[in-house]
Formats: sequence, structure tokens, C-alpha cells
Amino acid sequence: MKVFDRFRKREKEGNKQQEKKQSSLEKKEYLFKITLLGDGAVGKTSLRKRYMGQGFTTQHLMTIGADFAILEKEIEGNKLTWQIWDLAGQESFKKVRSMYYKGCFGALLVFDMTRRSSFENLDIWLKELYKHSGRGKIPVIVLGNKADLADQREVFPEDVEKYVAKLQKSVAKEGVEVKYLETSALTGLNVEKAFNMLGEAIMKYLRARGK
Repeated sequence: MKVFDRFRKREKEGNKQQEKKQSSLEKKEYLFKITLLGDGAVGKTSLRKRYMGQGFTTQHLMTIGADFAILEKEIEGNKLTWQIWDLAGQESFKKVRSMYYKGCFGALLVFDMTRRSSFENLDIWLKELYKHSGRGKIPVIVLGNKADLADQREVFPEDVEKYVAKLQKSVAKEGVEVKYLETSALTGLNVEKAFNMLGEAIMKYLRARGK
């Protein structure tokens, strides 16, 4: 019986090692280039800094065409390296932005919920992304930022719901997901969730294409 027990113990240990090895093989490492898009002063840089644990700044920092950061995270058990491009929203940088879109897998499309014009300009940013990404239509998470100022909002949930539904319908054939979140770079509301949702949407997008 002791011999049999030792055999069963070794068998169980072997099975555990095999399961661990298989689990390790199933995990993947990803490098995703993404962009933060939207009009100037909607909070793109503050969202990126909050996600990276750098806190919130009330002073708007003008980026020269684009700002770049790299961050490693784990999403769905997979190692993910973000290559984050924070694109300047000012009109004066429009000519240089196209080069930064190339190779993007997804984007966070940001508007300021207290400034309706920033919401109405989302289509302009989306067209730029689709035109210059080199991948056509790719996953996008729409973010209504500055939720901490909700009492001053000029954009309401029903407005965004209609926009996102229309956008989702336009990309459905490509198997691309579009989702919406309200965020606050000041309080951190949904900032981590926004990046996680984008990562999950991109991985789903790639799996659908056998990658």
C-alpha cells in the first residue's frame, strides 16, 4: 500500500507540474501600441499619469505633438506591455499627428463631459485613427472624463449611449468592440478599468483573427 501511495503521490505531482507548464504555455506576452485621443485639455495626460501612478496635476502640460510612455501590466493572466501615445489635441499639431497613429491596436477616445464641443469632435479623431492606424477599424473605449464635475456636465448619458450604439453598429462587421466609461483623473474613477477594458477588447480582436 505504501508503494502504491508513493506512486499516486508522484503521479499527482507530475499532473500538477504538467498543468502548471500547460498554463504557462497558454499565457501570452503582448506589446500593444495605443493612443489617447481627444481635444486639448480633456484630461488625456492626467488619465495616463493616474494610470501610471503618477497622480493628478491641475496644471495643463502642453505636449509637443505627442508624449510617450511604456508600462507593463497583467490582464487576463497575460503579460501586457503598453506603449502609450498621448497625442496633443491642439489644431496646430494636426499635421504631425498622423505618424503617431501607425501600428496602433486600439485607442481611448476622450472627451470632457463639461465641454460639449469636445464630444461633438470625437468623429474627427476617430477618422484620423482609422485612416492612419494601418489596421483600419480597431477597438476603442470612449471616455467621458471629469466625472468629478458631473454637476457641470454638458454631455448626458443618453447622448453618449446613442453615439456608442451608432459607432458599434458601424464596426460590427470587423468584430471590433466599442464601449463607454465615465472617468475622473482627479479621483481615479474607472481609470484602471478603462485601460483593462481596452486590453481585453484588443486581445479579443486578435483572437478573432487567429493571432
